[in-house]
Amino acid sequence: MDLSPCTSGHKTASVAVTAPIDKLLDYAIPASLSSFVHIGTRVKVPLGRRMVWGFVLSVSTEEREELKPIAEVPEDSPFFPPHLAAFYQRAAAYYHHPPGEVLRTALPAGITGKVQRVGVVHEKKYHALDVADQPKGARQQEILSWLRGRKEAFGSEVGAVFPSPTPVLKRLVEMGLVGEEEVERRRDPFFDLPVDPDLRPSATEDQGQALASLQQALAGEVFAGFLLHGVTGSGKTEVYLKVIAAALEAGRRALVLVPEIALTPQLVARFRARFKSSEHSIAVLHSGLSEGERYDAWRAIARGEVHIVIGARSAVFAPLDRLGVIVVDEEHEASYKQAEGFRYNARDLALMRGQMEKAVVILGSATPSLVSYHRSREGFLHYLRLHHRVLGRPLPEVELVDLAGRSLEGSLSQEMLDALESNLQAGNQSLLLLNRRGFAPYLLCRECGAAFHCPNCAITLTYYQSRRLMRCNYCDYAVTPPVACPECGGGQIEPEGAGTERLEEELAVCFPEARIARMDRDTMTRKGAHQALVSEMEQRRVDILVGTQMVAKGLDFPGVTLVGVVGADAILNLPDFRSAERAFTLLTQVAGRAGRGERPGKVLIQTYAPAHHALQHASRHDYDGFYREEIEYRRALEYPPFGHLVNLVLSGIEGEKVAEAAGRLCDSLQACAGAEVEVLGPAPCPLFRLRGRTRYQILLKSALRTPLHRLLARLPALRSAVPRTLKLTLDVDPLDML
Repeated sequence: MDLSPCTSGHKTASVAVTAPIDKLLDYAIPASLSSFVHIGTRVKVPLGRRMVWGFVLSVSTEEREELKPIAEVPEDSPFFPPHLAAFYQRAAAYYHHPPGEVLRTALPAGITGKVQRVGVVHEKKYHALDVADQPKGARQQEILSWLRGRKEAFGSEVGAVFPSPTPVLKRLVEMGLVGEEEVERRRDPFFDLPVDPDLRPSATEDQGQALASLQQALAGEVFAGFLLHGVTGSGKTEVYLKVIAAALEAGRRALVLVPEIALTPQLVARFRARFKSSEHSIAVLHSGLSEGERYDAWRAIARGEVHIVIGARSAVFAPLDRLGVIVVDEEHEASYKQAEGFRYNARDLALMRGQMEKAVVILGSATPSLVSYHRSREGFLHYLRLHHRVLGRPLPEVELVDLAGRSLEGSLSQEMLDALESNLQAGNQSLLLLNRRGFAPYLLCRECGAAFHCPNCAITLTYYQSRRLMRCNYCDYAVTPPVACPECGGGQIEPEGAGTERLEEELAVCFPEARIARMDRDTMTRKGAHQALVSEMEQRRVDILVGTQMVAKGLDFPGVTLVGVVGADAILNLPDFRSAERAFTLLTQVAGRAGRGERPGKVLIQTYAPAHHALQHASRHDYDGFYREEIEYRRALEYPPFGHLVNLVLSGIEGEKVAEAAGRLCDSLQACAGAEVEVLGPAPCPLFRLRGRTRYQILLKSALRTPLHRLLARLPALRSAVPRTLKLTLDVDPLDML
């Protein structure tokens, strides 16, 4: 195609190209493509000497000369509705990130690279024709009878019931008894799963009051943000279901965000049970899907075929139209914040999107983030409280097990072992939290004290005994443990500390008859692993579940009556001003997994610091007391919610060059900052070396957002003085500064 500049005065399109460019680029729309180019359309355009993908964010009739033309439009329909273009651009502006890279994050993987990796799958669909004739063959009669009992069925569905049905179907079509058509087949991992009966419980008094406020806001068709603060097991999901039902009745759509894909199977099952009879379509969006499944779900949503979208953080970008309700479940979770690339917070973007689309936004949690709770107290969010568990079930009893002065033989205290034994004898399930993966955090030479570090990162290598490997959990560097210490030649190399793999092994020794399972990133890599383990727990085929913080996040297992926390102090000792909040939240959440069924629950927390205020308040399920104490520390230091932060990280291969450049950049920022912005640093990051790069950080701090963003607007000019060999990462509203 001729890519010479177009001067004929055709329409122009502003395109976000999938490249690190901070602005939209304008291209001419050739007459041959004018009927195909709309807001949301994917296009191929020239950028320098290469061709790149981009997405149209606006179209103008303004006559522009010397513009290069769009080269290709591969689809006949847009990937998102026009109103979402403004949302994507506003998100890019707030986080100071290139709009094309924002779209690369938002849209399904596989369509923005040099080669498209996904496409549409077509399959034959069959339906019985309205004729009275009957075939003679027994298999023909059987398949035709089955088809007559259904409206229609894909060939693969027929094949799941009848072996090798294709020749029979072909003959039935030839006989005029069955009709066939080639249609697009949506790859849906939840399509064939059975749906449990929906109980539809009556609303409790607290739920009824919350629902009245939410439904009133929904009827007003204006933006309204709510914080739904309910103790664990108080029925927040039932509130979501009832509000969403009201939105659907009003002809609007719903978006439900969850922090972990481990929660998705249970939540999807609840929603399918509630809405399947009304034939409301549900789509799922998260990273655990195949590229084809995600691509199909996205296209179905964009075509308006989906009423409810459930997914992890990236689902906040889903191309839903007529959005009425956005739910952010477990809104406190740090996993709503993207850690690399486009570092957005899905909770905050949910509020932004709700504001732009006049939707009701519900932030739900038993342990709201201090920022959200403070905003509700200041009147920026409507506050709703669920004080009690459903059916009057009590919150579990929590006991702090003081380990100070003790010498444990393994990871578990005698109190924990006795409690596990009693729970097994009673036929109940137990859950143990240890927020460390692997067998041990590191290997240690007993003779000289040498440990083994990652050559790329400033961290020790985690030991995985099942694979006989030492591995870095940041860069995935792996090496076989040495037989002899490379420092002293000694042979006493032993694991230190415990991870989930070691705890699982200890439990197998202590309780050989128990059925033990593990949930962490190492065991949940296989497709469908989350769903399979959740099903095993629900069917009581697991006696003890061991896991990292995954097990603390909103899972509902009625058979769990005992929860144990191993290594609670590791969370408290992180070099982060949020460490106490994270510890309180994690402990309260995991404690809430106990006693959700008919039997009461019990929680044991092993700690060397039982007097710490986070542990004391968690043991009493006292969120308000923790907030009152912790908020004063934040106020004194002017940290969020009393201030706003931006973290700048400069990294490179040569440490001296990184330090020098960080110093110069910091001086330039201080010269431009003014009195309203405090520039702190530069300082080495807590993880000083990561993936082979030395890292320095500069922290910007201000009581107001506007001065921060004004300073960030000058950053492109300031970073021009940074050598191109160094990488500068910008994180607005950071949650992790390690």
